[in-house]
Amino acid sequence: MISSARISTYLAVLFLGLATGAGAQQQGGPPTAVTVVTLEPQTVTLTSTLPGRVAASAQAEVRPQVNGIITRRLFDEGAQVALDDPLYQIDAASYEAAVQQAKAGVAQAEAQLRAAERDAERLQELQARNVASEQALDDAQAARDAAAAALELARAQLNSAEIELSHTTIRARLSGRIGLSQTSQGALVTASQAQPLAVIRKINPVYVDVTQSAADLLRWRRGETEEALADADGTVRLTLADGSAYGQTGRLQAAEPNVDPQTGVVTLRMQFDNPDLLLLPGMYVQVEMPVEVARNVFLVPQEGVVRDRRGRPVAWVVNADGVIEERSLSILQDRDDNWVVEEGLSAGDRVVVAGFQKAAPGATVAPEERASADSEAQSH
Repeated sequence: MISSARISTYLAVLFLGLATGAGAQQQGGPPTAVTVVTLEPQTVTLTSTLPGRVAASAQAEVRPQVNGIITRRLFDEGAQVALDDPLYQIDAASYEAAVQQAKAGVAQAEAQLRAAERDAERLQELQARNVASEQALDDAQAARDAAAAALELARAQLNSAEIELSHTTIRARLSGRIGLSQTSQGALVTASQAQPLAVIRKINPVYVDVTQSAADLLRWRRGETEEALADADGTVRLTLADGSAYGQTGRLQAAEPNVDPQTGVVTLRMQFDNPDLLLLPGMYVQVEMPVEVARNVFLVPQEGVVRDRRGRPVAWVVNADGVIEERSLSILQDRDDNWVVEEGLSAGDRVVVAGFQKAAPGATVAPEERASADSEAQSH
């Protein structure tokens, strides 16, 4: 919506330009100098700005696997931890005792197996001389096999006890940045408790989850967005909550194969490198994502587009006779300091970007091409 004050200012500038231009021509003065930019058609990748949230690329909640009292915390909160780094120590006295008991059970089972094997061998020799019965030999061999099975059971119990003992040292199951500890020394913890002791997050790289309408997703599925992504090297850009641009570009990683029935949107996941750990999980960001390739469009400097009394975008174009013509424009979107114009201009058009105060549509002017940024840099 264009304010009445802005419309009044535009009309005042327009009438002043008409009066000034007409007066100069009546007095036979030279044409008014204006600055122009000559336009050529281009192929531009159109983008869509989507809101999103940063998420860790991997996350692990630290929980105990055995019961016991926490005796030590072995990490610094907020520090980087590596896989298998020790994090907490649980009182291991009862678990060490269980291991010793299991070892004794293994030794006992081994002794019983050796005795059963000797009995079976002795009865086998006696039976060969027809001194022992077949039944006695069968019983001895059965006792030997039972002793062997008892030994395997004792070894399994020892292995289980050793595993539980090893779980008294709670280790990191993920390399990443660990958060605040939710427990302290002396606290009682239980196996697989609901509340985690701490959370480890991998935040380099990070994911950014954004939502996109199902209609845009249909266009993406039909290949139009894939073409745009191919032309743009598949990269997406990120704007932080303070409005600044994030230095790293990202890539479209995946799309959720489900449409929210209440909002009609689909969640898309982008991946961004985060070497400086500037992006943190939960942070609000905006993603600039390619959605379409526009061909034969013009990039018009924003200062070269004004609004008429109805608020419609127009541009002043200097024709071959040096006369200003007013053209109505169809704008697709903005791109940096330019407007992406789809209709209203032709190749080679010279659009006025400076000198509006001294000119008006229909006035004869002396166009001067605006120097490019490279030319200005060389001149300085």
